[in-house]
Amino acid sequence: MWMKVILVDDEPTMHLILRKMLAKLSGVQVAGAFTDTKSAASFLLQNADVGLAFVDISMPGESGMAFAHQLDALGSPVQVIFVTSHKQYALEAFELAVLDYLVKPIAQERLQRAVDRALASRRHASQRSQLSTTVITMLGDVSVSNGARRVKWISRKCAELFAYLLLYQGKRIPRSRLVTDIFGGMLQAGAENYLNTTVYQLRKSLEPLGLRDAVRSENDGYTLELKDPLIDYKDFEMQAEQLQAIERDDIENATRIERLYTGDLYGDKAYVWAVHETEHYAELYASLVKRLAVALTLHGDTTTASKLLFKLKERNPLDESVIRQLMAICERSGDKKGLTALYTDYVRLLSRELGIRPSEDLIRLYDLLLSTFSEKNKQDR
Repeated sequence: MWMKVILVDDEPTMHLILRKMLAKLSGVQVAGAFTDTKSAASFLLQNADVGLAFVDISMPGESGMAFAHQLDALGSPVQVIFVTSHKQYALEAFELAVLDYLVKPIAQERLQRAVDRALASRRHASQRSQLSTTVITMLGDVSVSNGARRVKWISRKCAELFAYLLLYQGKRIPRSRLVTDIFGGMLQAGAENYLNTTVYQLRKSLEPLGLRDAVRSENDGYTLELKDPLIDYKDFEMQAEQLQAIERDDIENATRIERLYTGDLYGDKAYVWAVHETEHYAELYASLVKRLAVALTLHGDTTTASKLLFKLKERNPLDESVIRQLMAICERSGDKKGLTALYTDYVRLLSRELGIRPSEDLIRLYDLLLSTFSEKNKQDR
């Protein structure tokens, strides 16, 4: 599935930068670039197939924030990703329910995650047979949509309460448990009042999508009941667990499943009560990537395998198994310099952060891989 995107930024240089970065990603095509929101809005009216807009917030004339408000008021299906040099707009962007918020300078990996999230949302939209289907995105975000509408959370706590109830969908959660897990640290009376307010805000947030009654009061507790929702982390989990051994014919499908993971559960929200679940999905993703990297390497695509493994390394620089795979790829590719740099950087990281040496197994592997280069040099002579 391809998605057309537009760029809205008063700096033409940013158009060039984004075009080059997006050209490296699959699934998106830049349909236009504009230095003001009026031209962008006019283009969108004539091109209904545009699905995503990268919008700078600070621009002469109408701001990117006002432009996003306008699209939202018109019920436009165009997803918006803010691009800005300023972090202070994050809260207002959150309330606007834009897809993502990128701070300049943009890292390629961060852009990849944002685009993957947009494509995943687009895929879910295409799967809907009825406008009433509820699409829930919890990987890298906390969002709910229904047809062309998307929930605007009245507060961060009501988004958190929804995420909590969704985790136990269909089960009654006692008020006392919600007070402890979500409002812990507050005085009991204040926490209970805060819960009452948050339940009210959650229902008001869901009301425009016809989901107000999905939050039910039941025996001094609350239950979330949704009819056949599309939940991204459940979809990813099901497909990742079904894919066991990855052979040559499975690589394309495995790559598609890897892209379903558009960020950790609940993104940067870091809910304390969800540590176990967040780790579960992160480990499931890491396992998939490691197996996919092995399959890609065995079939000669070490470049893609390395890119995937470096994504894992960025997520967890201390994961020795990732370092081992990358070292093996360096040896396979004849990259002695890369092998040495990778191993040396890892040794320094362990010493600096943990005060320990690498495992004996890793030391032996490094020595073994180095020896293969020596043997090759002898044979070449």
